[in-house]
Amino acid sequence: MEQYNNILVINMMHIGDLLLVTPILRTLRTNYPQARITLLTDKSLRDLVEYNKHIDECLLIEKHGKDSGMLGTLSYASKLRAKHFDLVINLHRNERASALAAFSGAKRIVGYSKPGFSFFFDQVLPNKKAVEHQITSHFEVLQKAVGITKLDDGGLEMWLPKEAEKKADDIWKRHYRFDDKVIAFNIGASWKTKRWLDTYFATCADQLIEAGYHVAFFGGPTDVEIVDKCIAQMKEKDSPKLTVFTGKVSLVVLAGLLKRCCLFLTTDSGPMHVGVAMNIPIVTMFGASPVPGFYPYDAKDILIKTPEKCHPCGIHECPRKGDENLACMKNIPPAVVMKYMKELLDTYQGKPAYELPSHYGQYQCRVVEL
Repeated sequence: MEQYNNILVINMMHIGDLLLVTPILRTLRTNYPQARITLLTDKSLRDLVEYNKHIDECLLIEKHGKDSGMLGTLSYASKLRAKHFDLVINLHRNERASALAAFSGAKRIVGYSKPGFSFFFDQVLPNKKAVEHQITSHFEVLQKAVGITKLDDGGLEMWLPKEAEKKADDIWKRHYRFDDKVIAFNIGASWKTKRWLDTYFATCADQLIEAGYHVAFFGGPTDVEIVDKCIAQMKEKDSPKLTVFTGKVSLVVLAGLLKRCCLFLTTDSGPMHVGVAMNIPIVTMFGASPVPGFYPYDAKDILIKTPEKCHPCGIHECPRKGDENLACMKNIPPAVVMKYMKELLDTYQGKPAYELPSHYGQYQCRVVEL
């Protein structure tokens, strides 16, 4: 295996995609303990990786701000050239990331690339996220293009700054007693085809509150409207056991709150992967996304899907009409989801996520096909 002293990893996608790079950062640190390892990502995602213990520096790009467009990309590439990387690993197959890698001036450039920029790469590999987990595809880049044979897969990792931990703890103490069992809900997703029905979420929330659990809604500012619509349909919408954090906390504080919950009911979304990093048992419903590529990377978790012929469609809006519209989600009834939530609550005794042991190397979740 060739030795590298100055390594850059590029991934500027979304919350979940960036967290799926963390096992690669850990493996690089294990194989190159003396190297300087840098991660380049979008500035809006800095909280996810800024405190990652396996990197020396986090470079941030404002891809929708001052660094946007081809001129912004070329200007940023000149900054990369000045850092004299001897290895660049691109794990984001789009034009901007491919261009930054191609024009980085590194001695060796490998990973995913758009056609045209691949001419500047020493080795290009396909992203196999449609047929195998995204992390497995990333590891193949390390194995085939870098020569790494020792994989150190610690699962998804995210470290929180002390301020975020304190804020999460203060919020928790204001809303809950020590022995309260809190179940987290995330009902939003970037695509409509990834969202379970809000009426179904409302049904589950009612049943959990009636069973004595607390329910906490999470999500970002863009999820406020759909959460309000969901809660309006609940019988227990005025219950003191219902709390709404949607749009009110930062990503790192959300992570701090999740690790204090005992179960997470979520769509395929960025917060789902944050939940995996926080070690919380998860029940999720998959519609448009390919299960092999993006299942929650933890053996504790349960993924539910239906055998629709169009799954996985990978599109944002369902083209089917009438009762067939979003059939992949409509045909996952609340009763089934409650069954598997109860199973996880019984298995892990309703303990908060921070009390549960992590299991190194056990990342294949359970897939339930109805």
